[in-house]
Amino acid sequence: MIEQHFQDLGAAAWHTSSAAPKLRGWAGTLADRLSAGARLLTCGNGGSAAEAQHLSGELTGRFLRDRRPYSAIALHADTSAFTATLNDYGEQEVFARAVRAHGRPGDVLVALSTSGRSQNVLAAAKTARELGLLTWALTGPVPNDLAAVCDDAVAVEAPGVATVQEIHLALIHALCGEFDALTAEEAPETR
Repeated sequence: MIEQHFQDLGAAAWHTSSAAPKLRGWAGTLADRLSAGARLLTCGNGGSAAEAQHLSGELTGRFLRDRRPYSAIALHADTSAFTATLNDYGEQEVFARAVRAHGRPGDVLVALSTSGRSQNVLAAAKTARELGLLTWALTGPVPNDLAAVCDDAVAVEAPGVATVQEIHLALIHALCGEFDALTAEEAPETR
C-alpha cells in the first residue's frame, strides 16, 4: 500500500507539472493585484481548508524570504464568525457570506476542493464571480463543477483524495515561490 501511494503521488506530480505555465501566470496576476492593494481570499473544507489556510499564511507571513505582508484571508479561520454564519445561514452559505463580507472587485478567490463538488465552495466561487473577483480553483479530476464555474483551474488527476491534497500543497508552494520571485524588488516591512 505504501509503495502504491508513492507511485500514485509520483504519477500525479509528473502529470500536474504541465500546470507550471499556468501557475506562473497566476503568480504574476496575484503579485500585480496584491501589490496594488487587492486581497486574496481562500476557502476549502477539511484538508482543503488546511491547504487554503496554508496559502494565506504564506502570503501574510513569508515563504522563502522576508518581504512585506500581503492581505490574504482564509475564510474559515475566524472560528467565531464561521460558526455563527454556519449556525444562522447553514453550511451552503458559510463561504459565500464571507466572500460578500470581505471580497471586493479585483480581489482573488482561490477555492480548493478535492472532488470539485463541495456545495459551499461552489457557492463561494459563484458569489465571488458575481462580485467581480477573479476565481481560481484547485481541484481533483475533471470534469467537476468547481473547475467549470471558476475563471481558471488546476485539476489534479489522481486516484485518491490524499494524493490530490499532497499535490495541492506542492502547487501552493510553487505558486508562492514564483510570487516571491516576482515581488523580490519590494522592500521588506521594517520591524
